[in-house]
Amino acid sequence: MRGNQLTGEIPASLGLLSNMKTLSFAINILRGGIPPSFGNLSSLEVLDLRTNALSGVIPGDIGRLTNLSYLSVGENAISGIIPVGMFNLSNIRIFNIGGNNIQGTLPSNLVITMPFIAFFFVWENQLSGKIPISISNASNLNVLQLHMNRLIGNVPSFEKLDKLSILLLGANHLGKGTEGDLNFLCSLVNNTKLETLDIRTNNFGGVLPECISNISSSLQFLEIENNKILGRIPGGIGNLINLEVLQVSQNQLSGPIPLNTGRIQKLNTFDARYNFLTGTIPYSIGNLTGLMFLALGVNNFRGNIPSSLGNCKNLLVLGLSYNNLNGSIPPQVLGLSSLSILLNLSSNYLTGELPVEVENLKNLGDLDFSKNKLSGLLPKSLGSCVRLERLFFGGNLFEGPIHSSLSSLRVTLVLSIVLIIWFRKRKVQQPMSTLAENSLLWLSYPSILKATNEFSMRNLVGSGSFGSVYKGILEESGVVIAVKVLNLLDHRSSRSFLVECETLKNIRHRNLVKVLTAISSVDYQGNDFKALVYEFMINGSLEDWLHSPTGTSELETMRKLNFFQRVSVTIDVAHALEYLHHHCETSIIHCDLKPSNILLDEEMVGHISDFGLAKIISADELNRSTKMSSSLGLRGTIGYAPPEYGMGSELSTKGDVYSYGILLLEMFTGKRPTNERFRDGLSLHNFVKAALPEQIIEITDPILVEERVTRGTPDVKNLRNDRHLRCLNSLFEIGLACSIESPNERIDMSDVVTKLCSIRDKILLSRKVSKVSYG
Repeated sequence: MRGNQLTGEIPASLGLLSNMKTLSFAINILRGGIPPSFGNLSSLEVLDLRTNALSGVIPGDIGRLTNLSYLSVGENAISGIIPVGMFNLSNIRIFNIGGNNIQGTLPSNLVITMPFIAFFFVWENQLSGKIPISISNASNLNVLQLHMNRLIGNVPSFEKLDKLSILLLGANHLGKGTEGDLNFLCSLVNNTKLETLDIRTNNFGGVLPECISNISSSLQFLEIENNKILGRIPGGIGNLINLEVLQVSQNQLSGPIPLNTGRIQKLNTFDARYNFLTGTIPYSIGNLTGLMFLALGVNNFRGNIPSSLGNCKNLLVLGLSYNNLNGSIPPQVLGLSSLSILLNLSSNYLTGELPVEVENLKNLGDLDFSKNKLSGLLPKSLGSCVRLERLFFGGNLFEGPIHSSLSSLRVTLVLSIVLIIWFRKRKVQQPMSTLAENSLLWLSYPSILKATNEFSMRNLVGSGSFGSVYKGILEESGVVIAVKVLNLLDHRSSRSFLVECETLKNIRHRNLVKVLTAISSVDYQGNDFKALVYEFMINGSLEDWLHSPTGTSELETMRKLNFFQRVSVTIDVAHALEYLHHHCETSIIHCDLKPSNILLDEEMVGHISDFGLAKIISADELNRSTKMSSSLGLRGTIGYAPPEYGMGSELSTKGDVYSYGILLLEMFTGKRPTNERFRDGLSLHNFVKAALPEQIIEITDPILVEERVTRGTPDVKNLRNDRHLRCLNSLFEIGLACSIESPNERIDMSDVVTKLCSIRDKILLSRKVSKVSYG
């Protein structure tokens, strides 16, 4: 009965079939609980109920099935604790309860009562306590998946587990951050079958032992990132000749990369970011011809970038930023046409000119060689990089004009920034009205008029308090743009225009809409004309996706954001706000954050737009909460503006945090803050707060409930223990923490980013980590 899209509940009458040996309802959409009557199936050897929407607890009567060798109830919504009797199933070989909401601890006599256990899956639950020492005697164990729980303490020895092939301990609280935490690694030395070792995101400390180099030569995945591990990468790491993934980032490792790393011919991912590694990048790393992802940023490497990297013809990502590298950029590196995602050489001490071989990076999306000591002219060949989306080269010593061949690029925001900075360094004072002349795109009023079909209504994509936005297509290049024409009948528009142009100097972030150029001219009637030209976002605004506009087609009405897309967009917006508040030269307040100001690109990545109300405040002014000029005459949009703005309080980053909180609550409830039900003291914030956690389903956007129902739970009452709803509850709590009435009590955007990324990583880890299937 596996994989037949069965619905409804499992009949309790099946418990009468006492001679049945195999019962499988795996991969269906069954709801309800596991019938206690199954405890009467005395002949049963295989019980497979995984990947359904089952809820409730595991009946204790299951522990009476003494002939059971295969038990799988993983990937459901089961809660409670594991019945003690289940650990007395002496014939069990495959035990799978992973991907549920089960609590409690693992018994100390685990393996004594389950001597034949071969596959033990308890991943992604809420298990606590220590890993039982008795597991050291599980000599038949092939796969042990304990990841994504709340386990603590030291890890026992695995010396006797010579059949172990997969060991997943990641995303727990294991270790004490001290010496000795990693002793268990040496117990794996005699294991010849181990292929995957994952201990990432724990509390492991101490020195990384040399014995890790002598673990199974069959090892393919070694992931120890995000711990507190000290010491050096072992000199014998090259012995792991079958290694494909080596993840050691976000630790406290020091010393050089071992020379024999070049022996690991099958390596495709090497991530050592955020450590204290020193020395030079070994030339032998060029022997890793299968390498696709190399990230060594934020370390203390010195010396030249090895030209041998040019041998890595499969590289998609190369990150060497924030080191002490010097010398010139090897032409061989820029000759890697395989680079399609990222090349980041920023924040080093690189010198010389940018090699013309940069023309080979035709498929590259992100290129960053800012904050070095590069000089000379920018090569004409840079114009061949037609797929660039982000290009950063500020903080160098380039000189001369930008070649006209670069006009085809889509990265004009950053080029404009660099030009502005360059002109400022040369102390050339330019009036705001000539900003367009210093931008990559030299657009005029006639060219904009033609691109937008004379600002026809068919090209109108939106309008706001400061003007209207039109879609345009540039005649020569075919580049699609968005033109924001400011409403000159409004006295605020000129001031808004100047504010928006000023922000060009400092804004460069993947989640902020790119400003291509600014235009200040006159139209054919002699009237002043001011416009901002933005990168066009093909998927429109978040407003359109959350609330289908009146008059839209049936196809457009069907466009809906799923759960993970909404999580991703909340993170995109949070990253952008955190950048504006904390990582610009001067803090920037957006002041009008709402769904219509969040635009989505072709990959559904969120971008904040419309900085017409932004105000740059210096750090000392921010600390004093200096009042912002009210001459703009607008303090946000009703429903999204914080209550203190209505009382005449000064604008602040805390106001943006409030708006973000309301935005987040709207995204997951599907209700605008101006919904007609929110009156007489009831607000969107109070509506959500009063419902958590018991009534979370009732306040969730019906589209999201339907999405989960379609995946396997027709009865929404059985969603209570669904792991996605646990994440949803955390999201609502973040929204509430942002939209507290008192500004001083609101969470900071840096904390918001951390919390959201933790939720996302929990979702992704459950998707990415290998889940072995049987039956």
